[in-house]
Amino acid sequence: MKLFVLFALLPTLTPTVIQAQWLNYPTPGLPRTRDGKPNLSAPAPRASNGTPDLTGLWQVEPTPLDEIKRTFGPGIDTLSVPGDDIRNFSKYVFSILADFKPEDAPIRPQAVKATESHMANFGKDNPTSKCLFGGVPFGGLLPFPNKFIQTPGLIVVLQEGDGSVRQIFTDGRKHTPDPQPTWMGYSIGKWEGDSLIVDTVGFNDRGWLDGGGHPHSEALHTTERYRRRDFGHLDVQLTIDDQVMYTKPFTIKYTLNLVPDSDVAEFACAENEKDLAHMGKQ
Repeated sequence: MKLFVLFALLPTLTPTVIQAQWLNYPTPGLPRTRDGKPNLSAPAPRASNGTPDLTGLWQVEPTPLDEIKRTFGPGIDTLSVPGDDIRNFSKYVFSILADFKPEDAPIRPQAVKATESHMANFGKDNPTSKCLFGGVPFGGLLPFPNKFIQTPGLIVVLQEGDGSVRQIFTDGRKHTPDPQPTWMGYSIGKWEGDSLIVDTVGFNDRGWLDGGGHPHSEALHTTERYRRRDFGHLDVQLTIDDQVMYTKPFTIKYTLNLVPDSDVAEFACAENEKDLAHMGKQ
């Protein structure tokens, strides 16, 4: 990805939200060290039914700066702007195919063409710049917290970065045979040991996989494996399967870090939005 494209991405990947209303409010039940600091290496908590409890405020772990430079070029660290520090980003926000060499990426010609078109018309095509959802996985990879609320039959995920809400049903239901396509798709989950497996289908084709404009079709099928390694770390393995746009399924792995003593902020994009009118002139 060219550096000027990355520069264009930075101010539009991170929509403006107000400061968290409950900043520094102690998280109930959070284990702490003797000096009062959160003990994020403590054992993972359990829900009342014995499964790991994923409840908490989580944010994607940034990719080390050295790796970002190797992947996207040594000059990328000069592109940080106030409020958008490149060191706070996951490499997968910029490219879901970041682990592949360009010649090895499992992408079909029509997806290459769509990506190039999205980048050429970034301000008009990027869903988050139009106050729409980033979708899966894009919205959850933005450098903002995601709040997991776990009940016996349902996990709700509130995504601060784009204001979206995911519902992951763990009550044993099956997928609807012919779902109405949506931004977030339809997610059902089941436990395999201490790992939650989330199966999602029924997407529309308007969302992006990342901020680099990689598209997906309505055939997109995602499989996520969540494992709470300890109190403060949630390991995620995400497999993307979209045979319309990609030649084979591919998997990325990343970690969500617990954000203690805080909460998600309200997302209000349409109100007082100033950027789109200028972006539309590109």
